Amino acid sequence: MSSLLTIGYEGAAVEDVVGTLKAAGVQVLIDVRELPLSRKKGFSKKALAAVLEADGIDYLHLRDLGNPKAGREAAKRGEGTAFRRIFGVQLASEPAQAALMQAIDIAVQSRTCLLCFERDPASCHRSMVADEMARRHAFQVHHLRAARP
Repeated sequence: MSSLLTIGYEGAAVEDVVGTLKAAGVQVLIDVRELPLSRKKGFSKKALAAVLEADGIDYLHLRDLGNPKAGREAAKRGEGTAFRRIFGVQLASEPAQAALMQAIDIAVQSRTCLLCFERDPASCHRSMVADEMARRHAFQVHHLRAARP
């Protein structure tokens, strides 16, 4: 059975995340943020891709697997049911289904990790993406936590 990893960068430096990915043998990082921007140094799309590339990890942003603004707002308000419903609608969309199949194809070929912000995978839509990928391909999902110095 193949493994699928996830990680959130909340509270971690980019070096911590990359070190954790390297230690786990990650070959491809799939960014599942709708908007791959961050006020946190090193986590915006171009900066993150450059750091990962320097460490031999491929980077791919799949915007269609991102949580839409309404889902992010529901999650921030602690409305878990609404957050899951909103993201469920997004995940069922045709563009998200195509992105999901692309992610599965990559994860079958390479050790892959899904990235989003939240440290706790239970409060992040990446868990829903990973669960759906596992349902379709029987991946064993492991949630990484970035090592902190």
